[in-house]
Amino acid sequence: MEQTTVKFYQTGTYTVGNRLLGADQRSVQANTERNNSLNSGHRACQGCGEALGARYAIDAAMQATDRKLIAANATGCLEVFSTPYPETSWQMPWIHSLFGNAAAVATGIAAAMRVKGRTDVRVVAQGGDGGTTDIGFGCLSGMFERNDDVLYICYDNEAYMNTGVQRSSATPPAARTATTMPVGPHPGNVFGQGKNLPLIAMAHEIPYVATATVADLHDLEYKVTKAMSIHGARYIHIFVPCPLGWGAPSHDTIRLARLAHETGFFPVFEAERGEVTGRSKIRRRLPIEDFLRAQKRFAHLFGQMPDTVTIAKLQAAADRNIRRFGLLEEGQ
Repeated sequence: MEQTTVKFYQTGTYTVGNRLLGADQRSVQANTERNNSLNSGHRACQGCGEALGARYAIDAAMQATDRKLIAANATGCLEVFSTPYPETSWQMPWIHSLFGNAAAVATGIAAAMRVKGRTDVRVVAQGGDGGTTDIGFGCLSGMFERNDDVLYICYDNEAYMNTGVQRSSATPPAARTATTMPVGPHPGNVFGQGKNLPLIAMAHEIPYVATATVADLHDLEYKVTKAMSIHGARYIHIFVPCPLGWGAPSHDTIRLARLAHETGFFPVFEAERGEVTGRSKIRRRLPIEDFLRAQKRFAHLFGQMPDTVTIAKLQAAADRNIRRFGLLEEGQ
């Protein structure tokens, strides 16, 4: 009988982890020795992008630091669903800060480790977009300005989900939230407001800034690992869809994160000292409508009389991201 060579086509695709690949090609999550830093038993919603993002990011950071890592966690969804008193799902040194001072608390931890001579122990601060772009903005900017040896990770689900889906400064234009209702001549969140935290972090010219999504695990783990190899202030902004707040099926979390990238809605790149040094190219460019239609928070744009003007403005913003960060291959 003639021998047939079996070929596996997972390499280079969206596959999260495959133990049939060489060890150097596998993701941290495909490794049986992974830390499981955010373990089972937490109370996150089904399909929670933030739970995925935190597990992926912190497991990668733990591996990069030989498990010598301390985390400061801002108040928010991640803190509430992972540590319902007196329980915790964290299998690592983990400190709960207030809503707005996670960066400052992490700075203090890093200073304490330095005084103790424990330069091998690294520090991560983490929070949602509310605690990062709004309430904790001042402490975060101070951390950047001082170039403190902390990696800050923002899990961006684009609203204050823990307290009822209120608008944050990371909420996109036209999106429905509890405080930006789909009523009036310009329904949903208004255009011309908000902050772009990755660009603000770049303006501080800190050693490393990156964006990532939960749809590309290898890219996310690579950026966390790289960040942990650098000393000084670092910032990673991870796009984490929220099924409950966005009005999307729980099984669409990864699909939505991928659509955000492929439409240009959320540019994926990395920067060092204020200069873009790498970007994740769009494989197959899609119209912004594909991303918007998959969520009820934009349903008011697609009624009997579709709001073509607003959709066009959102498409223009996505197109600008694509041009600004060079997200297309030549000829696309």
